[in-house]
Amino acid sequence: MATAPQDPGLPLFYKDLIPLNSQQHANWKTRSTDKATWLVNVNSVPLTVEEFPQAQRNFPIIFTSGDNPIPLALMGMNEGVNVFVEDDGSLISPVYIPAYARRYPFMLARLRPDAEELSLCIDPTSDLVGELDDGEALFADAQPSEATKSMLQFCENFEIAGTKTGNFVAELKKHNLLMDGELNIDTGDGRPFNYRGFQMVDENKLRDMRGDILRQWNQNGMLPLIYAHLFSLELVRDIFGRQAAQGKMPQPPLNA
Repeated sequence: MATAPQDPGLPLFYKDLIPLNSQQHANWKTRSTDKATWLVNVNSVPLTVEEFPQAQRNFPIIFTSGDNPIPLALMGMNEGVNVFVEDDGSLISPVYIPAYARRYPFMLARLRPDAEELSLCIDPTSDLVGELDDGEALFADAQPSEATKSMLQFCENFEIAGTKTGNFVAELKKHNLLMDGELNIDTGDGRPFNYRGFQMVDENKLRDMRGDILRQWNQNGMLPLIYAHLFSLELVRDIFGRQAAQGKMPQPPLNA
């Protein structure tokens, strides 16, 4: 169900990644846009736990399969489909955009695998940065501009939220709460759509959790996040309906 990056060596959305520096990019600017072209044809976007309360109003929240699951906002039921953006990147309706997508074309990354510090990097292929006629300068007198400082702070906050998300998922795994998920949608014609390849919280195991652990999770805010994930799964039919209305449904298997 999840859309993978075009280049497995680069994060989702990014076609290239270079460190930002005052010499090479002294005359570069960054501009804002109301069209998220990088979201076109992307059906799932990484999500941090801090975003669960907002995201669960718009998207089902699922977890990737495998040993290192990450939360995803499901923006389409099938790969290559995003029901919230037009082909030009315009939003079809007001919707929460995950921070992972809002930071593009910037991100913090290690310049070397053994490096401890993260450096602010950019995707130079994006039309949102470069030697543009309009926009905000990235540097002023060889120093980061306010726009660059603001984006750096945003990316740093995202990394902090990513650490919290990793701790949240580790706690779920510690108690074996994640299970292989399956979503079945019956359209009434006898040929249901079945979706697999993701993980979700096992509600039965959650009900059987010890009271002291649930009390701790309630106090540290983890329990509301778990329920935000579970409640968000009710939106699957909404996403499915949007996709069907937009004529973006695949043909169901003949022997479903």
